Amino acid sequence: MARPLFGGALSAVIPPSVQDISELRQIPDNQEVLAHARTDQSIIIELLEYQSQVQDADAARYHFEDVAASNKAVENGSWEVRGVEQVPQSELTMQECSSAWLLSGAQLVSKFNEEAKNTVNIHLCLFRLPQYTTDILVTFNDPVCINPLSSSAVENVAAVPWTLQDFKGVLQSFCLLDPGVFG
Repeated sequence: MARPLFGGALSAVIPPSVQDISELRQIPDNQEVLAHARTDQSIIIELLEYQSQVQDADAARYHFEDVAASNKAVENGSWEVRGVEQVPQSELTMQECSSAWLLSGAQLVSKFNEEAKNTVNIHLCLFRLPQYTTDILVTFNDPVCINPLSSSAVENVAAVPWTLQDFKGVLQSFCLLDPGVFG
């Protein structure tokens, strides 16, 4: 079943074991942050200003680098883009986007400004909506190597993690219900 996002203006089918982080801490109005209840995975949906100076696949890289800078991965060169591909419109419910781009990469990041850094696979999809001067960024953070000194280093023995297929299900079901959210 689709989960309402941004007060019902958008929706998507979110994988099971989800926790809405806004119930735990303050989240900016332009974000929805959903975390796996038992792993360190998260899905972040952001409504961002349309970046007209960068086109298509380069726009996905631009936003990935911005995320890397926020994660302090840029300053130590601990990030990489592994690939960018266009998502065919036929695979999307979000028909309002002019294009959608799926980027896969990795970053070495720390949680809560800790010294310990974790290797996180990052899959992001950029939905471009120039008619609303908006880029929608949907990011799946999937830690693959947790530093034993990280606050994330807790055992989740019985947890069933989200998969890349789960994330693609989010993207395929992502739907705009009220364009008023952009204005």
